Amino acid sequence: MKTTHTLTFITALMLLIVGCAEDQQKPKADINDWFDSQYEEYLQLHPMELTTQGRKAHYDKLDDLSLEGMLEELAWREQSVTALKATFDYETLNEVDKVSYDLWVKELEQQKATVTYEKFNYVYNQMRGFHAQLPNFLINLHRVDSLSDMQAYISRIKEIGRALNQLTDRAQNQADAGILPPRFALEIVLKQSKDLINGQPFSEGENIAIWTDALSKIDQLVATGKIDASEADALKADAEKALQENFKPAYDRLIVWLEKYIPVAEEKPTGVSRHPGGEDFYAYRLQQMTTTDLTADEIHNIGLKEVARIQSEMESIKVKVGFNGSLQDFFAFVNKDPQFYYPNTDEGRQTYLDESEKFLAEIEQKLPDYFGILPKANLVVKRVEAFREQDGAPAHYRQGTPDGSRPGTYYIHLLNMQSLNTSNLEGIAYHEGSPGHHMQISIAQELTGIPKFRTQGGFTAYVEGWALYSELLAKEMGQYENPYSDFGRLTNEIWRAIRLVLDTGLHAKGWTEADAIKYFSENSPVPIGAITAEVQRYMVIPGQATGYKIGMLKILELRQKAKDALGDSFDIKGFHDTVLGGGALPLDILEQLVDKWIAVKKAG
Repeated sequence: MKTTHTLTFITALMLLIVGCAEDQQKPKADINDWFDSQYEEYLQLHPMELTTQGRKAHYDKLDDLSLEGMLEELAWREQSVTALKATFDYETLNEVDKVSYDLWVKELEQQKATVTYEKFNYVYNQMRGFHAQLPNFLINLHRVDSLSDMQAYISRIKEIGRALNQLTDRAQNQADAGILPPRFALEIVLKQSKDLINGQPFSEGENIAIWTDALSKIDQLVATGKIDASEADALKADAEKALQENFKPAYDRLIVWLEKYIPVAEEKPTGVSRHPGGEDFYAYRLQQMTTTDLTADEIHNIGLKEVARIQSEMESIKVKVGFNGSLQDFFAFVNKDPQFYYPNTDEGRQTYLDESEKFLAEIEQKLPDYFGILPKANLVVKRVEAFREQDGAPAHYRQGTPDGSRPGTYYIHLLNMQSLNTSNLEGIAYHEGSPGHHMQISIAQELTGIPKFRTQGGFTAYVEGWALYSELLAKEMGQYENPYSDFGRLTNEIWRAIRLVLDTGLHAKGWTEADAIKYFSENSPVPIGAITAEVQRYMVIPGQATGYKIGMLKILELRQKAKDALGDSFDIKGFHDTVLGGGALPLDILEQLVDKWIAVKKAG
């Protein structure tokens, strides 16, 4: 995308803060420099984040994923916050710097909680398990442009063995404490782990994914004249040795561990409250994921009300398209009628990708009417790699690099096209692409005038709330011309409202997986395969699913607050630039920025 008008956070803030001299509005260079130096120290502890940002420092290393590594980072953060408080007087800071200060301290609080509740965060699960993330990281993010890059790649194959063993040690510690994820999660991880080592160079059959990638990257170096044939042969031999001696043994050990604990893992569990101390952990997760003080009961009730409201809108569309029958009948129709599915063929998969790209191209032309800040980064739409693709799993976005050398990527699971109802194709594209994740995250990475750590941060309620808000915003921008696509948007929204009910039901009210699936299927047209995958997702990453709807509701609340206060002076561009102009923020801090923007606008 091209940037038609650039508005840095500093420029935005100069419009926001009332009654301050200009030199009090600009962030002090010395505190920004201090934050940047501290963030650089943090990055040295995280080689994978360096690569994610497109940097090749520590290119042969992966993160320390041991408990000891977590404690080391906690000690570093404690020292950093102590230095921050000793170096800067909070009361003398301007508004921008106070936000940065508060966020830096919050990072320490979160790290403390991560260590405190470490045993409750399931190491291996089907959603965020490093067993799949590590090979995926190497395949998709480790760019090879030279001989040394490929040597670093091979070193990282060895590092996967080390890192995976550290994770298995942590999983064993959790098991020793009586904490295991549900059986289904371990069964999925077992299948994924076996798939990662099933094939060449370990056995007959097709190449495993990482071996295919290594060979391709080596051959590309030959094709571009970066290395000769003898160097290529040596690299291939080294890569195979690393796979045989480091990669496979770590996965073999994990597979043995999984096969030991699958029989004793609970087959029909409730949420984390079944574990001693799990209720406290869940309360923390809700606070962390929503950045609010809402209780499980309050979130549950918000979800019930939103489900009822959205179903009323669905009824209106049912009438509009002339469907005769109940809303449940309409759900069944949209869920099962062949017109809402592409063929389960390569042609059908490509059509889904092409349609997603078409809608994203359409809305891109309208963005300048609603935003002053636009991202520079490009976006690509891709199918999830075979080794981590799951039937019915949700689409997701992976950010590009701050310098634009790697575009943002919208990933779609296309394994089974009968799990992909085309009615919500359009809304999902806006959620993951623009004006959703790609736009928000890219803008954050491209901001100037704030510390670098704020351009890379993320709060679930803000990030996911913005993406869900973007689906509705797209309607206001004139999209969803097909009423069934608008129904699909409502399907996406009720999906997120149902999450408030189910996540709290599972983790705070004793609901079982079957209870959650029943409620979901009775209140939405989502296919059963996607429902099952979603419910299983909530069970292994407690609280995360609540951030979407809570964040969206807050953004809508703030927009209505601004409209009520400003009347004809309300400017949608200014509102959006205020929301996006400071990077991802907790919802209370976001509200403070919007309040200041309103005050400036009212003052004229």
